[in-house]
This record gives sequence, structure tokens and C-alpha cells, in this order.
Amino acid sequence: MSDILWIFSHFDWLSAIDILLVALFFYWLLFLIQGTQAVQLLRGIIIIVLLSVLVTSTFQLTAFSWLIRNSIPALLVAIPVIFQPELRRALERVGRTGFPINRPPRQPIIEQALNQILEACQRLSEHRHGALIVLERETGLQEHIDTGVKVDALVTSELLLTIFFPNTALHDGAVIVREDRVVAAACVLPLTEGFMTDRHLGLRHRAAIGITEQSDAIAITVSEETGAISIARNGRIIRHLDEKRLRKVLQAFYRPWTSQAFDKGFLKPRFKRQR
Repeated sequence: MSDILWIFSHFDWLSAIDILLVALFFYWLLFLIQGTQAVQLLRGIIIIVLLSVLVTSTFQLTAFSWLIRNSIPALLVAIPVIFQPELRRALERVGRTGFPINRPPRQPIIEQALNQILEACQRLSEHRHGALIVLERETGLQEHIDTGVKVDALVTSELLLTIFFPNTALHDGAVIVREDRVVAAACVLPLTEGFMTDRHLGLRHRAAIGITEQSDAIAITVSEETGAISIARNGRIIRHLDEKRLRKVLQAFYRPWTSQAFDKGFLKPRFKRQR
């Protein structure tokens, strides 16, 4: 009891800030790994550590205690390797949101490019031609661009329809768009490492989720089987978008400037409702 009173007697506002920062760090860490395989790994590590502490404190096991003490440094080295995808995603998010020094997108040019992309998606959906279009934002995608064929052409619906026409040389892969230009086609993207509950999602959808897990890009997919249109962002995918939902999703993803574009009627995709 005296120890508790001594702690409270030395508790000041700096101590409160210190505790709050530690709590925010652990909350941010848990929020970061939520919905990933790292949750199970972290749970297993915690269970092993608790069992080891319980056994060594209850029983006088000299050899086992020595093994646990010497395994801790190896565990500290292994943690960055095990949680490498989550740590990379965290550092990229800090870099994107910490110091916004990148130049803002050119509004009229991107509005025109999105109009062309939406028109192409409409026609691809009607003909059930599969497509995967990745819109680069602040996180550079040069390493994925290098895996494809350089195009460096103005975004037009005709160009996208030609690329994704079945049996053409560039239709198998992703198109990466930077502002108003198609930078490359037939690009190879990383597949998501998460568990897919919907078995109907193919490689295009897995690649769309995978690239948005590692960057702030937006990926638009058109299903070859059903013609359904989906949008992925931050490792999440929204499927079966009709005209109304598509406008709302794009407006939310491209705030603040696209909200004005939609309000002024610049972006008016004419998608048929998917069945």
C-alpha cells in the first residue's frame, strides 16, 4: 500500500503524458496489424512469453531459465523480420502523412484522366473484358512500373480498351496511371498475403488488394467473368459498384478536389447496374 501511495505522490502531468504516449504507441501498433496475419503471430509470441515466465518463476529450472534468457536477444532480432510487411506499411504511412511536401495534383488534368478511365471501365464492363488499372498517388510505384512495358502515353479510353482487349500482348497485367498518363502496361503486382474469404476473387482482385496494402494507390478492377467493377484502397476492396456507389467511392477517395468535380458535374460515369 505504501508503494502505491509513493507512486501517486510522484505522479505529475509529465507522467500522464508519458503514459498517454505509450498507450497511443501500442494502440497504433495494434491498429496497424488488425486484420493481418501478424495478429496470430503476435498472439503466439505473447502466449509463449507468458508461459515461459510462469514456468521459470514457479519452478527452479536452471537450464530452461538459461535458455529463455539467451533466447530473448534472438527474438528481438526476429521480430522486425517477422513483422516486415507491417513495419514497411507503417513507415510508408508516416512518410505520406507526416510531411506533405509533394506538389498537389493538377486538378483539370486528373479530372479529364478519370473521365477517360471511367468511360473505359464502362465499356470493358459491358463487354466483360478483364482489366486492372492502378492509379498512383503519393507513394511511388516505380519498382512495379519496371516490371511492365513502358507506354508513357496520354490516358484515353481507346488506349485502355486496346490494352485490355483479350489476347493482346499487354492485356495480362496491370496498367499504372500517373496523373494523366499511362506509364506502363502488363505490370506485375504483389498479391495480397491476407486470407481471402471470397473464393470468387481471382488474381486481378488479389493483386489490386496487394498493391493497395503496400501503397496509397487506388486499384480499379473489371471482372472478366461477370463484368463487375471493384475498387481497392488501403487493403480493402469494394465490389459490384453501380453508378451511384462508384461516384460516392471516388468522391471519398479523391477528396477534397474531386468532391468539387462531382458537384460541378465533371465526373459523371454512366455505368450499368451490375447484376
